[in-house]
Parts: sequence; C-alpha cells; structure tokens
Amino acid sequence: MSNLLYLIAVILVIAWAVGFVGYNVGGIIHILLVIAIIAVIFRVIQGRNIL
Repeated sequence: MSNLLYLIAVILVIAWAVGFVGYNVGGIIHILLVIAIIAVIFRVIQGRNIL
C-alpha cells in the first residue's frame, strides 16, 4: 500500500510538472499537485521513509 501511495504521488508530481511546463490546463494540474503533496505528507506522518 505504501509503495502504491508513493508511486501515485510521483506520477502526479510528474503530471503536474509536464502540465505546468507544456500546457495551460488551469486548476486541474494544481489539484493533482496538492493530492501528491498530501500523499507524501500522509506517508511522513505514518513514519515511513519518503524514498
């Protein structure tokens, strides 16, 4: 579960970066970034390593 959560966070950050640089989609990309950050914060709160 934790590896899946980290994988989703990484994918969302990459999707945000691509969208931010390449396209002007608007708020959807930033929502993806917020979800990725929340996933990483949950992982830190649970006491697991980020990497």
